Amino acid sequence: MKIIEVGRVCIKTAGRESGHYCVVLKKLDKSFVLVTGPKLLTGVKRRKANILHLKPLEHKLEIREEASDDEVIEAYKKSGLISKLGLKLPSAAELKEEKKLEEKKKEAKEEKKK
Repeated sequence: MKIIEVGRVCIKTAGRESGHYCVVLKKLDKSFVLVTGPKLLTGVKRRKANILHLKPLEHKLEIREEASDDEVIEAYKKSGLISKLGLKLPSAAELKEEKKLEEKKKEAKEEKKK
């Protein structure tokens, strides 16, 4: 059996994201880990996941604990897993749109604080 560790590529087996690839970012406790797709690449948001709902694969990315989505995408590129797993890189327009959404969320949070 493959070990659940930081950088391990897994397949989610339960929930609305089941069947999608994700990467373990941090082990939270004996039952839960922090995972990300990242969303632009695989459709999996950064979230807490039960390890019983993950199927670890033989692939492991060289990333640091709690790496950003950009760092995870770069690690996917370096390892060559994007083509192996049949993933599609987001276009420049998709990246730009995602950044705009993040900025709007930050502005909304700042307005709520006031």
